[in-house]
Amino acid sequence: MNRSLLIAFLLLAIASTSILTGCKKEEQKEILSQSTQQDSELAETETLDLEDGVYTVEFTTDNKMFHINDVYENKAQLTVKDGKGTVHIVLPSKNIVNLFYGLAEDAQKDGAKLLNPTEETVTYEDGSTENVNAFDIPVPVLDEEFDVALLGKKGVWYDHKVTVSAPIEEKGLDALEDGEYKIAVTLEGGSGKATIDSPAKLVVSKGSYVLTVAWSSPHYDYMIVADTKYEPVNTDGNSVFEIPVASLDEPLQVIADTVAMSKPHEIEYVIRFDLASLEK
Repeated sequence: MNRSLLIAFLLLAIASTSILTGCKKEEQKEILSQSTQQDSELAETETLDLEDGVYTVEFTTDNKMFHINDVYENKAQLTVKDGKGTVHIVLPSKNIVNLFYGLAEDAQKDGAKLLNPTEETVTYEDGSTENVNAFDIPVPVLDEEFDVALLGKKGVWYDHKVTVSAPIEEKGLDALEDGEYKIAVTLEGGSGKATIDSPAKLVVSKGSYVLTVAWSSPHYDYMIVADTKYEPVNTDGNSVFEIPVASLDEPLQVIADTVAMSKPHEIEYVIRFDLASLEK
């Protein structure tokens, strides 16, 4: 075999090896991509071994910089519907602007589904209030860590591990005896300047439930609940209303009309109930 032919064979062998190596790498990438996609799809379809309902749970994290507002003492509300769980957490401030169910790396990819905050008003023991961020997070499993990434005001994503555990089913309205109760409430919506007193009075009588809503302003002249208008029950001081409640297990959608501006203005609000705080 002459030298030219030998060189040609060697070049052909090298080229074949490169092609095979390249194909193998592409194959590995495809397998990894399929595996990642399958893991993602599996997480989205995982169900909890709990009956549908609302539960009080422990919510813990791997870092003291990411935790529930101290008012709630690591307690959060887990809602289970069709086997899928979502935990509602209230944070100490507005410093966390987004969460992501998964890793920080994936949160920064195109099409990533970021979790946006809602604003809630927290009332502290000394009577002071603060508007903070709250989030609803999918829960794939109980009593085991799962990944949640957070985005701070500085625009940096951080990875964290969180755990949802110790579910205790909360008492619904049907289980309540007639009488007067107190329940902690939070208000979402509007500009965040208005608040309502918490705990609020809840009266149970012959299957009907009435919540007393005491506003931080005297300028609300009516509220609307389920298309029915309700007038204030007082004439002096901050506006106070008595409105019906259909379920403590779900947020209560209301409209309140304020005359504090140049023209009356209807504002949509959401009232959330902390069932764990319910006491007679």
